[in-house]
Amino acid sequence: MLGVLFGLGIYLSLLGLTGHEVRRLGADGFGWGEGFLPLIFIAASVTLIMGRARRGALGMLVAICFSTVAISAIAELFASSPSIHASFKILGGAGGVVGAAIGGSLHALVGTIGAVLVLFLILGFAICGLCGLSAVTAVRALFDRTRALSQEAAESWRDRSEQLTSADEEFDQDDLELEEDGHEREFSVAGNVDVDDLAAGFIEEDLTGDDLVDEDLDEGSEAIEPELVVHAQDLEVEAGTSEQLSLVAKQRNWKLPAQRLLNRTKQQGLDRREVEERGLTLERALLAHGVETHLVGFTVGPTVTRFELELGEGVKVARVTSLAKDIAYAMASPDVRILAPIPGRQAIGVEVPNINRQLVSLGDVLVSEEARRATHPLEVAFGRDIAGRSVMANLAEMPHLLIAGATGAGKSSAINSIISSVLMRSRPDQVRLMLVDPKRVELGQYNGLPHLITPVVVNPKRAANALQWAVKEMERRYDILAEVGVRDITGYNMAYDRGDFSPVPYEDEDGVIIDVYEGDDEELMTRENRPPIKSTPEQPTRARMEFILIVVDELNDLMMVAARDVEESICRIAQMARAVGIHLVIATQRPSVDVITGVIKANVPSRLAFSVSSLADSRVILDQGGAERLVGRGDLLLLTASSSIPRRLQAPWVSEDEVRAIVAHWKRQGDPDFIDGVVGEEGAGSSGSGRAYDDDEDELYEQAKELVVRSGQGSTSMLQRKLRVGFARAGRLMDILERRGIVGPSEGSKSRVVLMTIDELDDDEQR
Repeated sequence: MLGVLFGLGIYLSLLGLTGHEVRRLGADGFGWGEGFLPLIFIAASVTLIMGRARRGALGMLVAICFSTVAISAIAELFASSPSIHASFKILGGAGGVVGAAIGGSLHALVGTIGAVLVLFLILGFAICGLCGLSAVTAVRALFDRTRALSQEAAESWRDRSEQLTSADEEFDQDDLELEEDGHEREFSVAGNVDVDDLAAGFIEEDLTGDDLVDEDLDEGSEAIEPELVVHAQDLEVEAGTSEQLSLVAKQRNWKLPAQRLLNRTKQQGLDRREVEERGLTLERALLAHGVETHLVGFTVGPTVTRFELELGEGVKVARVTSLAKDIAYAMASPDVRILAPIPGRQAIGVEVPNINRQLVSLGDVLVSEEARRATHPLEVAFGRDIAGRSVMANLAEMPHLLIAGATGAGKSSAINSIISSVLMRSRPDQVRLMLVDPKRVELGQYNGLPHLITPVVVNPKRAANALQWAVKEMERRYDILAEVGVRDITGYNMAYDRGDFSPVPYEDEDGVIIDVYEGDDEELMTRENRPPIKSTPEQPTRARMEFILIVVDELNDLMMVAARDVEESICRIAQMARAVGIHLVIATQRPSVDVITGVIKANVPSRLAFSVSSLADSRVILDQGGAERLVGRGDLLLLTASSSIPRRLQAPWVSEDEVRAIVAHWKRQGDPDFIDGVVGEEGAGSSGSGRAYDDDEDELYEQAKELVVRSGQGSTSMLQRKLRVGFARAGRLMDILERRGIVGPSEGSKSRVVLMTIDELDDDEQR
């Protein structure tokens, strides 16, 4: 009521003589601060009515006084600090009598800057009190927001720098384009110069007059599209010099997706007082059952809060664990999980679900400091732990993972998060994927990725063939490691990068074994001066090995169709494939002993357990209880091979739109190179081998792509009108655009979502 009356009197002059006196006294006493009095009183009233006042009505009065005094003193400083003995007219135009007394005193003690800092600090604390906020929480939220903005700015700057760097390092493998006197000249390229050395300008001393051949181009002639461009200033070639340069073919320049493709969630504030009250409620509930405990701390996570309790003298741990249902009743919670004791602590942990759960998105985890420190291609985001820390785990160290839980507990979301993490952080020349999806709807959106070894396998019989191919690939890789004398894929790739491997000796037409490094004088050439050898079917060379990640979305369906073959292949891969870079991720919604057999469990040590309905199912997955007390929707227990104690996490969430954008990014960079015979002869024939979608070329494809991207409309009828084609051909063009990641899937009568931007289209046209 005071706030309303002050507002009517000060702003609208509706209180007659009383209002006039209120305005006069307020101006004389508080100056500019008079205008804030109604707002301050109304804010304090709202906080009291909502029950958010941390110190009650007395605390509100203190906050009102401090905020009013601080505003008046700040107004005094910004009005050149008139003396307290000045006229009321002058004081009313500044901070009034109160402002002159407080602001003038601070100005005399610590100067203008010091006084402003002190007063703004007091005002900040007073505003927190008026709004019912903890000052520590407000400062922490401000700090977190500032840090998030700085990380986004740094990430944006880093992405921009990478784009500029990649643009400067594009080289043409066949032609050197040198700019001289305003004219373009082209030079033929062949032979043995390292691309990185050439880009850095380290080969000037190796250029001789007979090595460069000038190929003049007519003005109307069409130049070959450059893939490896070297600028004249990098080579410092004099005008008129004719030299031939040797370049080694460079790997494809894959570009990782930008972090902006992933959504991020806002951090929720923490009401410590509410959490402390819940902890005291827990303490009183245990005391009512004769168990003396003391609350020594708590940890608030996105899904649950862990209260740490210290037992009284002579109290047994078993007495607390036996009261799980009573604790859940006292906390008004569906269930609680008791960790007795907390590893490395002299305390018991009681995990109680939060009233308001916080969503954890994949983007939140991948921009964290833990993700920045992760360097391995198979380090993926598993979510956030009970303390809110991001968790990145290396699938190569697990080395295989079993995911199980009830229907709707979050298994498919976890699989999508794992695959999306790999796609966000790894190139196709680092990780290849084999996806098995008997349900046909979960992993079909990944079809067409350059990472894929074969199209997503949906037939259970073909899946058994694919797993048998993985076994053969494992044996082939072991043969290679044995030949070159290294122990695992990491050592092999390091040796390959150093150039330690020779091309494989081959047999000529007469049956003679030819060593490709042996010269006419039978003197073996050294690795430093040997010529490069191009790989051919008759003369193979060693190749770098990629990691292979096999994801099986529903093991139960495979076991029903071909249990013996599937179990045998999984066990062989799980036993031996770690050293050659082949790793398994297996999921099932039926955690029973006939699906997760003892042999599979013995060879797949890492488990990811979601919410299940019974203790027996939890023991099948984890060999211990705990999963039956999870609350679902991504709440999980992670048990790795290096620990016997499961770790509670909240799995990250990635939406279909985010997955579609990531897949479209990779599709625009190239089609997949499928391997023949992965799913058997019939399967390979039906899916096609070699390059994907070879029969999908249409002479109007480029025009259709430009029309759709520049207009922003993914409409078949628009293509019919603009290109003057029939409905069948327009529909076929739209299907090609969808497979290439230009547009999204059909949404009934609505236009398709255009995934490609105009900037990306312009970049493609320039390339």
